[in-house]
Amino acid sequence: MTGSLLDLKNIHVSYGHAEVLHGISLSMEPGSIVTVIGANGAGKTTLLNAAMGVVPSTGTILYDGKPVPRSVEARVAAGMCLVPEKRELFGSMSVEDNIELGGFLRTAAERNETRGELYDRFPRLAERRKQLAGTLSGGERQMLALARALMSRPRLLLLDEPSLGLAPKIVADILRIVAELRTTGVSVLLVEQNARAALEIADFGYLVELGEVKRTGPAGELAVDPALMESYLGVG
Repeated sequence: MTGSLLDLKNIHVSYGHAEVLHGISLSMEPGSIVTVIGANGAGKTTLLNAAMGVVPSTGTILYDGKPVPRSVEARVAAGMCLVPEKRELFGSMSVEDNIELGGFLRTAAERNETRGELYDRFPRLAERRKQLAGTLSGGERQMLALARALMSRPRLLLLDEPSLGLAPKIVADILRIVAELRTTGVSVLLVEQNARAALEIADFGYLVELGEVKRTGPAGELAVDPALMESYLGVG
């Protein structure tokens, strides 16, 4: 496959009279992990929501070289899936039932096959499959949110702040799983405030400040950039 999987061109988003994204452009190739880093309030989450159609935007969004479907549901059917920062699980439902909801567009046979693969990838969820989602730890809830998204067999996973509120070891486990998705053909657009961790697993990075792209480049280069390290990676 050649060409970009996702192209965002000159994207503007406003909340009321306040514009929060000022003409952002971003591109990612199939099978890649692209990260958007920046401080709180930079517009990272809004960018993901615009790509998914959760918030209205102006500009051009191309998915697999074609204009993206207009509705969120159509984008899901086309292979896009968003894992929001708040995870939005159904706490009074079991782990198994939450995962099942992710495959609502797929056949029973497809769901059965994928469910087995997910339990192999997330053995902790297999152990807790009958447990209520609301009783899981923070790390387990993030794993469940990922598993529910992967149940739809997405081509593009939009992942918002997966490390939020988690202990460092759990963050490492979650991001290792995200990095492994490359081998399954899933592309990942990763929004993450933990710039160091994100750049370690990404192929390419975008630094966003106050709704504008300020820096772009291969993740390995951004990770060793002195100015970026001082401002965002906590290294003076």
